Amino acid sequence: MSTDTNLLSKGLIRLGILVFLFIASPITITMGFKAFDRFTEAPKIYFAYLILVAGCVLFMYTLYFAFKTFAILRKAIFTDN
Repeated sequence: MSTDTNLLSKGLIRLGILVFLFIASPITITMGFKAFDRFTEAPKIYFAYLILVAGCVLFMYTLYFAFKTFAILRKAIFTDN
């Protein structure tokens, strides 16, 4: 059982991106909910919806990216070569 260093470096870079996504997605969702309090007229409320939907999509992508990243790390550490 040996470690594939090239795949491990790719996984660690993706892990760094994942940490950024773990921070950015809740902040975006929070900004969307705060925009609902601030914007009440019709043209500006659509901007609040846009921020909230973007935050939710970013959150879903973060979960997908996390599973893919941990699969790469698992494959890099537990190879049978």
